Amino acid sequence: MEYTFTVLGHPNITSKHKTTLEFTKDPDISLRADCIVGVKSQVSMNNIPQEIIGLIKEDNRPITLRLETENATDTIRGYGHHELTLDHPTDMVSRKSDFICSRTLMINADKASIDLKTELINDLKDCKPLKVTIII
Repeated sequence: MEYTFTVLGHPNITSKHKTTLEFTKDPDISLRADCIVGVKSQVSMNNIPQEIIGLIKEDNRPITLRLETENATDTIRGYGHHELTLDHPTDMVSRKSDFICSRTLMINADKASIDLKTELINDLKDCKPLKVTIII
């Protein structure tokens, strides 16, 4: 099962965070927002179809995020958990840790924002769109 949405890059994307990766509906970010790799998200957790939400809330459910820009593709693999609330109105976070809050989309991910391909980050710094696909 797949769900796809689009976010935009931003000149302040640094992609230097070592444990998380985030998408937000917010239109602007500061240079301190080193985990954010996409702004102006078309969706929030509330827009993800319920059948996908149900699967994400299963313990150890494998989840893949496919990230695609004009010049690069990257993937992040993580897991679901029954304690995920998936109800934050603006943010979605993939975490290398097992920390859970309303912003958490998946835990125990194999990559954070610092691990993404350089070509992908360069596209995002140039404000190009990022296609995000959640694959269950």
